Amino acid sequence: MSLQYKIVPVTPFQQNCSIVWCDETHQAAIIDPGGDIQQLQQVVEELGVNVTQLLLTHGHLDHVGGTAPLAQILNVPIIGPQRDDEFWLQGLPRQSEMFGFPLTEPFAPTQWLNDGDIVKVGNQTLQVFHTPGHTPGHVIFYSADAQVAFVGDVLFKGGIGRTDFPQGDHPTLVNSIKTKLWPLGNEVTFVPGHGPLSTFGHERVTNPFVADEMPLY
Repeated sequence: MSLQYKIVPVTPFQQNCSIVWCDETHQAAIIDPGGDIQQLQQVVEELGVNVTQLLLTHGHLDHVGGTAPLAQILNVPIIGPQRDDEFWLQGLPRQSEMFGFPLTEPFAPTQWLNDGDIVKVGNQTLQVFHTPGHTPGHVIFYSADAQVAFVGDVLFKGGIGRTDFPQGDHPTLVNSIKTKLWPLGNEVTFVPGHGPLSTFGHERVTNPFVADEMPLY
C-alpha cells in the first residue's frame, strides 16, 4: 500500500500538475490543476482512479487556472492554499490579463489549509506545511510513506521560487526551505512546480541558492 503519482505538465508554463492516488482505494487528488482540464480528465480516466478533491499549493494562475471548472465537473472540494493567498485567487482576472491566459474568474477554496494540517487521500496521508516566501500563503504536501513532497514553486532543481511578485520575500523563502523542507530528510524526492524532480539531499549540496554552508577546515 502506498501513494502513487503521475505528473502531467499543463499550460504554456509547463506546470507540473500531479495526480496522486492511494493504490488500495483508488481514491485520488489532483495537486495544482493549472489548466488543460480535458487532458487531466483523460489521464484520470486512463489511470482508473476516483478524484475526490483538488489540492492547491498557492494562488498563481499557472497552478490554479483550471481548478474552479474542474471542481464543478467532478463535483469535488477545493482544498488549500493557506488563507494569505486569498488576494491571488481574487486577482485571477488580472493575472489572466498579465500572462495572456483566457479569463479566469476569482474563486474561494472549500477549505483553507494551515501548517500541520493533514489531507487524506484514500488510506494515504499528506502532511501540510506552510512555506511562505514565493507567495505568503504557499503550502507543500508531503507523504512520509512515499518519501515524496509536492512543493509547488518553493524549490526547483538548481533553483528556488521567484520572490519579486507582490508579497514575495526572499529571506522568508530561504527560511521556509531550510526549516520546513530540509528536516524532512535528504532522501525525500520532491516534485517542483516546473522542471525535473530532485531530492532535498541533492539540493542541499548543489543548489546555489540554498546549499548548506560548507565547513571550513
